[in-house]
Amino acid sequence: MLWHFMRSALHRCRWGILALGFWLVLAAGAEETAAPSRVVSLAPSLTAILMALDAESALVGVDDVSSRQQPALSALPKVGGLFSPSLEAVVALEPDLVVLVPAAEQRDLRRRLEALGIPVEVFRNVRFEQVLENIERMGALVHREHQAKARVAEIRRVRNELQAAAVGRVRPRVVVVLQKDPLFVVGRGSFVAEMLDVVGAENVAEAFEEAYPRVNLEWLLKAAPEILIDVEPAAGHPMQFWSRWSTLPAVSRGRVLRLEPELISLPGPDLDRGMQALALAIFGPGGSSGGSAFKAVRAP
Repeated sequence: MLWHFMRSALHRCRWGILALGFWLVLAAGAEETAAPSRVVSLAPSLTAILMALDAESALVGVDDVSSRQQPALSALPKVGGLFSPSLEAVVALEPDLVVLVPAAEQRDLRRRLEALGIPVEVFRNVRFEQVLENIERMGALVHREHQAKARVAEIRRVRNELQAAAVGRVRPRVVVVLQKDPLFVVGRGSFVAEMLDVVGAENVAEAFEEAYPRVNLEWLLKAAPEILIDVEPAAGHPMQFWSRWSTLPAVSRGRVLRLEPELISLPGPDLDRGMQALALAIFGPGGSSGGSAFKAVRAP
């Protein structure tokens, strides 16, 4: 009788321990996979990805540029510039996640935040594939995996379509100007350079190993691009600036184009639209895919 009682008690105890362990595992899993609800973004590209994934409700603070580029977030607290983020402003928001890029200033901020126990995720965004990885990685972090995979799939579809359309096409010599004074252009290895290659253009700055090299005017005149795409935010048409160098083929042929910087130079969720805009600007309606409605602003 006593043995029967002890065996029954042991059986109940064993199942109780197993049940407790089961619920502890579930609780731990829920804690590990909980989406962050207080995110601070310190890069416009990362902010744009969160917006594209319908995760803006998780944002509690952004950098100054993100606030200007995303009117829907203008009321959020600003935590400084891309190169001057404020540790105090970030900490005051009590974030459960800070997302940033590996610029020198943000690397220092990362170390200080992690020393305070604040989780930080760093996203490299120079290469095309890195940007796609960032979209999927951000989707996993904020539990928007489906939206992220769909966005990446559409970018890949448009890239494949544009690559196919560019086969056998004469490749015009193009330069993309990021800033005029001092003069910065798109070099080798950046996602913008990869987009130029996809649509069938020759990047005249391909000789530079840097993704975004600083060059001089003498180099540009010698490179003689047939098309100059200026994406620096500025009032007026860029031809007002470039017309003084009439020997540039792009100037003499009226092929100085202006495209929105957020569309071309932002390593965010709209690479498909950026490639379509480049194709349309360089080759006209026959060079873009999917009936793109983008229009390049040409020299008057």
